[in-house]
Amino acid sequence: MGEKADVRDEVMKYFKKIQTVYYATYDGTMPRVRPMALIYHKNRFWVSTGTKNAKVKQIQENRNSEFCLLVGEGENNGCIRCSGESVVIEDKETKKELADVMPFFKEFWRDADDPNYTLIEIKVKNIEYSRPGTFETVRFALG
Repeated sequence: MGEKADVRDEVMKYFKKIQTVYYATYDGTMPRVRPMALIYHKNRFWVSTGTKNAKVKQIQENRNSEFCLLVGEGENNGCIRCSGESVVIEDKETKKELADVMPFFKEFWRDADDPNYTLIEIKVKNIEYSRPGTFETVRFALG
């Protein structure tokens, strides 16, 4: 396996079913960052939110987005930054499938048809990996 493939495998091992990331969208020309529950399902990245939440409008106006996952422990910190495009998902089957894997879903929504439930797929194009405990940063395209 090549060096980039090895790094890609190392990075992808950090992603769990659900974990907190810092998710950025754009409000006009200003970035807006907030902690969110990232759902990693079938090798794809998702977040859920309320339909009237500002991030939904921001994504509709500008799909560019990024999230950052902190990795490492103690003094050995690093991060994984994933950039790409966010897309609001309308497909009912996909929305139900993802609702079924979110343990917190029922705390916010009635069911997958709840009009206040919005599912967003983050289509990651590029990853920047700052390896924990080093000053090394590796960039690669995902896909």
